[in-house]
Amino acid sequence: MHEREAVSPEADVDELRIEGALRPRVLDEFVGQERVREQLSLVLHSAQRRNRAPDHILMSGGPGLGKTTLAMIIAAELGAPLRISSGPAIERSGDLAAVLSTLQEGEVLFLDEIHRMARPAEEMLYVAMEDFRVDVVVGKGPGATAIPLDIAPFTLVGATTRAGMLPAPLRDRFGFTAHMDFYEPAELERILHRSAGLLGAPLDEEAAREIAGRSRGTPRIANRLLRRVRDYAEVRGDGQLTLANAHAALELYEVDELGLDRLDRAILDVLMNRFRGGPVGLSTLAVSVGEEAETVEVVAEPFLVRSGFLARTPRGRVATPQAWTHMGITPPPDAAFGAAQAVADATGAAGTNGATP
Repeated sequence: MHEREAVSPEADVDELRIEGALRPRVLDEFVGQERVREQLSLVLHSAQRRNRAPDHILMSGGPGLGKTTLAMIIAAELGAPLRISSGPAIERSGDLAAVLSTLQEGEVLFLDEIHRMARPAEEMLYVAMEDFRVDVVVGKGPGATAIPLDIAPFTLVGATTRAGMLPAPLRDRFGFTAHMDFYEPAELERILHRSAGLLGAPLDEEAAREIAGRSRGTPRIANRLLRRVRDYAEVRGDGQLTLANAHAALELYEVDELGLDRLDRAILDVLMNRFRGGPVGLSTLAVSVGEEAETVEVVAEPFLVRSGFLARTPRGRVATPQAWTHMGITPPPDAAFGAAQAVADATGAAGTNGATP
């Protein structure tokens, strides 16, 4: 039986419910992102003083950094209703028109993964954001007529993991853009202690430090690992969230001391043992580990690049010296990591312009 089949729908719903319960409700409860919080607070309070809807807000950053949570906080701080949708769910301009035409005045519309919205809907959104109007097309062909329809003033909160994929006309219509950075271990420890308190499972300082160090700078991962440590402590341990139980739980769930999980290590193992460290194209690498190319590129690769284990070169992905050391594998004499290190140094390990052969 596959792992996914062994998890019941009820368990998935319960995980989502618990994750929702751990979200902070107001800005003062939100840990980390200090500059973003200060900027956002100014935007919201200024709008409240003028008794107007705030400017549209764009939040960019990796998955799990708190974009959805901040959207919920924005609505709560404004005392306004929140409507949640996503870019992939809006396939036609009519889908967007149906959402916009039912918005109440001052309502907050949250569009997750806004860069994946269909182009016709995107063009309709330009007018809606700027003029609070949508043009509904009636009929087809030469006889088609565009009927302007006023909509209530609203605040759009867009979230994206790929800000570079947003067209300039859409980016320019946001009055405030917030970039979400990865969290420091100390910030993750504060988040873990808060979450542990809400779960009714007090967390040792050393255990919190251990979990935070393996959480890849991401609160969502930190909270997920915390719940797995709690499960282990309740079932196989003494019920206490101690360092020993944290070590044992994280080893069981294959999360190593630097936060690499099964997929990360599989990618590095294949890259080094099968392809002699690279370079190798994304699609070939994905097939070799049995995953979709998008999963490798979006889920695993950003962390591996940011941590210095992987470099993206014009010829493909290459393992760095740090990766060989961490995996305990001796590189062959002709390993290509010298070129990879040069690319990593030149690009600040960002690798965003590397080709995908």
